[in-house]
Order: sequence, then C-alpha cells, then structure tokens
Amino acid sequence: MELLLLLIVLGTITYLIVKRSVATITRTPIWVFWLVMMAPALIWSGWWLIFGQDEPIPILLVIAPFIFCLLVYWWLIQIGRPTSQAKETALETQGSGDPGMEKPTQGSSQVRPITPSEEATLRNCFPWSIYYLQNIDYRPQAILCRGKLRSVPEVAYKTIKENIEKAFGDRFLLVFQESFQGQPFFALVPNPWAKSQDRSEPEKLARPVFALSLLLITLLTTTMVGARMSGLPAGEVFSSPQGFFRGLPYSLGIIAILGVHELSHYFTAIYYKIRTTLPYFIPFPDFLGTFGAFIQMRSPVPHRKALFDVAIAGPLGGLVLTVPLLIWGLSLSKIVPIAEDSSLLSFQSLDPRFSFLFAVFGKLALGNQLVPGTAIHLHPLAIAGYVGLIVTALNLMPVGQLDGGHIVHAMYGQRTAAIIGQLTRLFVLVLAFIRHDFLLWAIILFFMPVIDQPALNDVTELDNKRDFLGLLSLFLLICILLPLPGMVAAWLNI
Repeated sequence: MELLLLLIVLGTITYLIVKRSVATITRTPIWVFWLVMMAPALIWSGWWLIFGQDEPIPILLVIAPFIFCLLVYWWLIQIGRPTSQAKETALETQGSGDPGMEKPTQGSSQVRPITPSEEATLRNCFPWSIYYLQNIDYRPQAILCRGKLRSVPEVAYKTIKENIEKAFGDRFLLVFQESFQGQPFFALVPNPWAKSQDRSEPEKLARPVFALSLLLITLLTTTMVGARMSGLPAGEVFSSPQGFFRGLPYSLGIIAILGVHELSHYFTAIYYKIRTTLPYFIPFPDFLGTFGAFIQMRSPVPHRKALFDVAIAGPLGGLVLTVPLLIWGLSLSKIVPIAEDSSLLSFQSLDPRFSFLFAVFGKLALGNQLVPGTAIHLHPLAIAGYVGLIVTALNLMPVGQLDGGHIVHAMYGQRTAAIIGQLTRLFVLVLAFIRHDFLLWAIILFFMPVIDQPALNDVTELDNKRDFLGLLSLFLLICILLPLPGMVAAWLNI
C-alpha cells in the first residue's frame, strides 16, 4: 500500500514536470514522456514486489534505466520537434495581426518583430559607455542584443531598461543574463502584460474561495490521519468529538508549518510586485493527509535579489515554526527500543540518529531518557514537526525550481547553479544506495530540470549578507541530511 501511494505521488509530480518542460517544444504526446520517465520507478517497484525490499537492487538495474530513459527522452524530443516550415507558418499566423511585425520575405530565415526604423531606435538605447552593442539577433521569441559590458551590471540594466521603455513603452520585457560562455547579453521578449494587449477577461490570480476550500478539505484529511496516528481506529475517527480533537495536534501543526512556508513566499513575492497566486493546499485522504502546498508566480522575477529573498523566505519562515513545534512534540513523545526495520517513516520507532539536527532536538527535548539503543515513538505533534523538517530539507535541495535551486541560482548565476544541481542529483543517488529511504528523493530530483528560469536582471550579483545567508541555508540542509557522527553520539550519550 505504501509503495502504491509513493508511485501515485511520483507519477503525479512527474506528469506535471514533464508537461511544463516539454509540452511547448515537441509534438510527441505527453503520456509517452511520462511513461519513459516513470520506467525506472516501475522497474524498481517490480523488483521490490517480486523479491521484497530487503533484497538490494543490482547496481546495473539501478544505473541502466537512468541512462536508457535519458537517451529515449532526448530522442522523443528530437523526433517531435516542429519542422522549420511549420515554425515559420505559425510565426506568420501570429504576426499577421500586428502592424509592427515585419513578415519574412521569401528566402529569409528570420522574423523581424520590429521595423528597420525601430531597429535604429533600439540601437540608440544602448549607450556606448554603458554597453557596446555589436550584434542584434532576431529569434522567434526574442530579440537578442549582444555586445560588451562597459559599466556595472546594475547601472547598465537600469539605464537600458529606461531607454527601452521610453522608445517602445511596455511592448517588451528586457532580460539581462549571461550566456553559458559567461558573456552578458540583453534580450527583448514580447510583454504578455502590456496594456496594448487585448484581453476580454483579465486573469484572476486571487481565488480565495478555491484556496479556502482546499484548506478546509486538507484540514479534514489531516485530522483523519492525525487521529489514526494517535492510535484511534479508522472507523472511530469521527464517531465522537474526542476522535476529532485527537487528530487536531497533527492537523493544525502540519497545516501551520506548510501555511507559514508558503505565505512567506507569497508576501515576499508581493513585496517585489510579482504576480502570484494564493497558497493552495493539496489534500490526500491517506499517508500524511496532504501532499503539501504551493503558490504559482505568474510574472517574471525582477532581479536575483528578489529571486533569493522569495526562495529563502519559505524555508526560513517554515523553520521558525517547525523547530518549536518539533521540540514540543518530542517532549510529549515516548522512548521505545529501536525496531529492526526502522526507517524515515517509522513514526512508532524512529531512530533519531539518522539526522544530526533531529538528534540534537531529540536530546534537547527528552534529555537523559534518550540513550543508546533507544528510539522515539513520535507524538502526532512531533510527526508534524518532523515532516516540516523533512519538507525544509527537500525544498533546500539546490536543484532546479526547488527553493534551494533558486537560492544557488541567485548566488552563483544560472550556469553554476545548473552544475550544482547535477552534482546534487548524483550525491542523492549515491546516498540512496547507502540509505534506501532516499531513493524516492533521488527519483524526484532526477525528473526535475536543473536549469531555473532567469530573472529579468540575472547578472547583478547579491550582496555579502545574502551570500552568507545562502551558505547558512545550505549548511542547514547538510545538518538535516548528515547522520549523527559516532563521536558526537558518544558525547551526547545517544
């Protein structure tokens, strides 16, 4: 049952990621990509069903599906790419209603979204002393302006942005980023929020009734799960008010942690005038009672400073509530002998030594009761705090569009962040061989793109305080994932 639930979660996440990453670049059906990406998980699940989870999966059976599926995934993208003729036809159709769009003549391979006179105006937007413009490259979705940076990136972006807005109004968004060779360039992309755009109905971002409905449903599902965690039989959860109240410590704890995490993202995004949705909870009637919560940002991030602040606000905000709830819950928990099959989801006999930080919190809350050879039977409130700690660690993983991926992107730039993301995925995969509980994490990270969306000004670097805070967040991730060293365990008498 537990394996089936994990496959359902993984399948849903995989479908959403695949749909978002390849739907616009290939005509191959999404379900084919989904099946290819799920193949390793299905193969490993089949092994466990046949041979049991105690039998280790052969190394070849772990590595081969990864390599094979990556090659098939790339091949499916290539065979499904639209032909150049189809692209040109689509672009002509899109540009037919825009009087400012210059259609390509026969034999021309470029679509010019501006007229020759507008191109001259565009060149004048780049002062020689700020950015020496050398080449303008027209692409289907952007105008790329390449040259040499002659001033501080922040000054260059501000100056050229003001010039572009004076010349073209809000017709274009100006993106300033570095190529993978480290050369800064500007890109003008059509602004979907331009006032000149004809919209019969504006997009509704704030859907409070929908958000509140999901919150109430999640409160119900987490209360059911919390009551069962407290030892109440499933059939008696709502037979009396006592059953409902027994489920509230876990329910309110987990909703508060996830809610503070997402609201921290939300209010920070609002501060930087980023269009974003309200937090939406994902209810589930079993397992943990929820698959978490999320917000969606619907407009570009203005600069790396904003990207960093929005990303780190969630984990820090959630952690501020997670730590006291976890320590409180641990103080209400019981000490039990360690079970032979103890794992990260063994709430009735959790070995605290799997995590340096969790072991320290356990010793702080339970004192001399926690000694070598013992485990913790978690109180429902402690389970909520423990899940909050795990969610914090997963979000701080420096991969792609996770909070940690945004953080390293803001600190080191898009190119370095992609390299760090690849190394992190390999590290978690190796960690999964040592401790099989991390195998699901390795699979989820494998499906995530390592390249994050750039900010509008993706060149200006962070200040020293933010760099230090980013390193501190990565250190926090290590403290959560790092098992308790034997020397420290002996010193703490755990």
